Amino acid sequence: MDIWMHSLIALKPTEICRAHNMSEAGANGSSEAPAAELAQLALEETAPKVSFSDQFKAFSKFGDTKSDGKLITLSQSDKWMKQAKVFDKQITTTDTGIHFKKFKAMKITLADYNKFLEDLAKTKKVELAQIKQKMAGCGAPGVQQVSAGKAAAAVDRLTDPSKYTGSHKERFDATGKGKGIAGRRNLVDDSGYVSGYQHKDTYDGAH
Repeated sequence: MDIWMHSLIALKPTEICRAHNMSEAGANGSSEAPAAELAQLALEETAPKVSFSDQFKAFSKFGDTKSDGKLITLSQSDKWMKQAKVFDKQITTTDTGIHFKKFKAMKITLADYNKFLEDLAKTKKVELAQIKQKMAGCGAPGVQQVSAGKAAAAVDRLTDPSKYTGSHKERFDATGKGKGIAGRRNLVDDSGYVSGYQHKDTYDGAH
């Protein structure tokens, strides 16, 4: 009972419903212990998350080994926004260039960058919180996030023998099965039979 209460204290209000469902599952004879599930939820809630300011520091160093992470350039900002998929038909690099140049500096601080985003969001009539959420959750600089569906489709396409060409095509039969050594070498048939002969090795030795 003590474990149950301590776990509940660690949870946010949004998780209480899930905790309640787990308690009912335990009462109905579920094999999983509710206390263990609540402990897992508590760990998920307290797990460290990358903040917007953390991302600012990371991208302000992107491509600049001498940067201390306190100032960001327009180029770095554009790379950040591109990776976060902020750019679309409504917000473009032309827009970011116009608003960034209002600060009349090559690099700006986090405080000025927040003003830059506020001005951009207000002008383009986009929610500032939505932009920051995308930029905070886009991953480390240079890391493109690929959905599982797209990744699987790419793998299927690259491993489909029917789409191979040239010498690679000769290494597989019509069913997609590899031919082994026969698919990599031109083996000479010295059996004495003409190519395509259907009755090989059927001759009666008694004749």
